[in-house]
Amino acid sequence: MDLNLITQIVTKIAKREFARALKFEEGSLPALPRCADEKLRLLYLHIPFCEELCPYCSFHRIAFTEQLARKYFKALRQEINLYREKGYKFSGIYVGGGTPTVLIDELAETLRLAQESFPIREISVETNPNHLTSRNIEILQQSGVQRLSVGVQTFNDDLLKKIGRYERYGSGEAIAEKLKNTRGSFDTLNADMIFNIPAQTQGILDADLEVLLNLNMDQITFYPLMVSTITQELMEKTIGEVDFKGEQKLYKLIVKRLEKNYNFSSAWCFSRKKKDSSLIDEYVVDYDEYAGLGSGAIGYLNGVCYSNTFNIEEYIARLDHGNLPLLASRGFDLHDQMSYDFLMKLFSTKLDIAALEEKYNGKFLKTLWKEIALFEIVRALRYFPLHLRLTPKGRYLWVIMMREFYIAVNNFRDYCRKQAGIV
Repeated sequence: MDLNLITQIVTKIAKREFARALKFEEGSLPALPRCADEKLRLLYLHIPFCEELCPYCSFHRIAFTEQLARKYFKALRQEINLYREKGYKFSGIYVGGGTPTVLIDELAETLRLAQESFPIREISVETNPNHLTSRNIEILQQSGVQRLSVGVQTFNDDLLKKIGRYERYGSGEAIAEKLKNTRGSFDTLNADMIFNIPAQTQGILDADLEVLLNLNMDQITFYPLMVSTITQELMEKTIGEVDFKGEQKLYKLIVKRLEKNYNFSSAWCFSRKKKDSSLIDEYVVDYDEYAGLGSGAIGYLNGVCYSNTFNIEEYIARLDHGNLPLLASRGFDLHDQMSYDFLMKLFSTKLDIAALEEKYNGKFLKTLWKEIALFEIVRALRYFPLHLRLTPKGRYLWVIMMREFYIAVNNFRDYCRKQAGIV
């Protein structure tokens, strides 16, 4: 079957199914039950403040003001305490945003509380190039951060100006120099990149890849542009039309340049270290369940996907009164849970069938055999004893599906932001 036709079909089905899955139930507010097991989960902390609101970003974020941000961090620590009181245990922390390092002292205090409260083994934090200062790096090291993920997007100056990052974060050359000076400070230094930005040619992308290879980065995450419907409309007015027709060629170029020196930690994340020893941005791949803390954070616990309020003042007020700031939830039935695991686990390029058969009491293959057979027919998957692995064709199909998954999440975020009166 023609690959273009396959990608069109996969895109259409993924778009429909993820929109359905993320249609949260209306009515009574969700409740967080007490934890009745010893399972170690991931703790996701969302910091929504940014010094610059990039026009392509669909994440929940607002312009930084120090007074509000300090109140927010205090509320976030109150939320951590509520999860501890309910018996949850976490072995990993991922701090995303926004810009988590916007108030480094508050972040350090929050990480310290989390480490005192839970058996934390690994911590990953996002940041921006202008925060790669000696003071920030030292505080992050002292806070036990093993992985620092830096939002770079591109090293091309013209493109940086178009996407609104040049003035705040500097030229591509300056960003590259900061990355070079930060190398070796953490177990993993990751460069967050974007491909398929309007006006990004293969030549521009190839030059970015050359810079990354010369920097000898520990890890490189190359996201396809995946913006919400509203953000796409805004980008058309400022940056250019979002078009997925050239996405596959750009992805092939990335793989061609990087696969000789890097391992696939996921279909779009490339690590020098082996997968099992390298944290990645897609914590949903490594952890079956994760709690989402912070305004607009999304969590997945006990087969329930839930979201916190996107209204920051309301978020702070609820926690000041000792209440969780929950907004909406959706319970996944058994088939949805299996489909979710099938998508997320294979995104790492390898799925452990035995583990999922054990998790679902021998029902995983019986339930999803049609989906697995279909992807084998189009040569997206290959079976090796006890494992399914993505083929090169399959890796790109999973990029498409994960892109559509995150677009659906971003559309949900836009809806919630509108409900909260946030532009």
